[in-house]
Amino acid sequence: MKMKRYFAPDTRQALRALREEQGPEAVILSNRRVPGGVEIITAMDYEDAMENSSLGNPSALSEIESYKNDPGNIKAAKERSAGTLSLEAGSATARGGYESSDLLNRIQNELTGLRNIMEAPLMQFSWGETGRVQPLYASLLKQLMTLGLGSRLSQNIAKKLATKGLSKHSWLESLNFLAGLVPINNEDILTDGGTISLIGPTGVGKTTTIAKLAARFALKHGRRGVTLITTDNYRIGAHEQLRSYGRILGIPVHVALDADELERLLLEAKENTAEHQLTLIDTAGVSQRDVRLTEQMSLLNINGIDIKNYLVLSATGQMDLQDDVINGFAKANLDGCVVTKIDEAASLGEIISVLIQHELPVSFVCDGQKVPDNLHRARGKLLVKEAVKLMRSLSKSLSDEELAYSFGGVANNASV
Repeated sequence: MKMKRYFAPDTRQALRALREEQGPEAVILSNRRVPGGVEIITAMDYEDAMENSSLGNPSALSEIESYKNDPGNIKAAKERSAGTLSLEAGSATARGGYESSDLLNRIQNELTGLRNIMEAPLMQFSWGETGRVQPLYASLLKQLMTLGLGSRLSQNIAKKLATKGLSKHSWLESLNFLAGLVPINNEDILTDGGTISLIGPTGVGKTTTIAKLAARFALKHGRRGVTLITTDNYRIGAHEQLRSYGRILGIPVHVALDADELERLLLEAKENTAEHQLTLIDTAGVSQRDVRLTEQMSLLNINGIDIKNYLVLSATGQMDLQDDVINGFAKANLDGCVVTKIDEAASLGEIISVLIQHELPVSFVCDGQKVPDNLHRARGKLLVKEAVKLMRSLSKSLSDEELAYSFGGVANNASV
């Protein structure tokens, strides 16, 4: 097993040199302070050595065992598991009941677990060093993560403010900076009108949002200029829900069963003589992975008619899910989005992070079911203000272990 020593004045510089040479998959055998700085020792061919030792290669096993008592070494868990793997491999060979590929797969899974075990103490050490050397920077990262922001966005904001110098006012400065990052769609469809389709997964509140937009526009310009169309032919009773809102608002609801019928209805809406016109299309809720999504997108692609597609996102969704939804619906050439259910969310940092990541402009936010009251024009500062209010009301706090996992890893520290 080949090993390499990295020495630097501090952990970050040592990790940066390690990552640049060996990449994020490097296996760290020991990490300790020495006179003049920090020493990190890595195994350059650790997985090969582990596989050889597990398959009964005594020379490879002795190389690993020779490191057992080295000071500052944090590989005890690795050595114990290596012994376990060797016994398992020997037993499997004796029984002759396992294929070699199956054994190698189990070894690979074990190695992955071992890497996680090995990196955990290092991440905690690195995060502890950050708090000791840069307490204001670490405190700001913790506050941003507690807000619910993603780790990468939190780091970007903290680094940006750190270039100017951090102070006791940095938290408020970071919130203002964050508000400026939120993409906002300033097109006012409630004033200008147009043809708008709301798309998105099932249950995010598309139909209720349609009703809110229609009611707001009707209050401002009159009901005659509003056209409501539904293309939802999948859900039982889907038409009836929009028709119920239509009856309350005094606006008829049209059903388009196919692309030809939708085109005819849209052309008729364009002939409306009202001074201000708003045509709203309520679509079927489909998963971002549903094969029907392509069919729905083609339905909304009509020559000569400018349909603006707005994605409806629920603020209650987790960050990975929101990211997946936006990627799935991106083929619709989104003009903006509407964020719903912010009154039900445990945190708003996740949705804010995803909007910034995808540069998806938000037009409206909804904070309840009331039509038309719970509909508001989106503003970056208002979204951040609500996020802070929610964070404080829940008294949420992140543990050092959670922060170490986000910011103490090799990849994160190498980029600081």
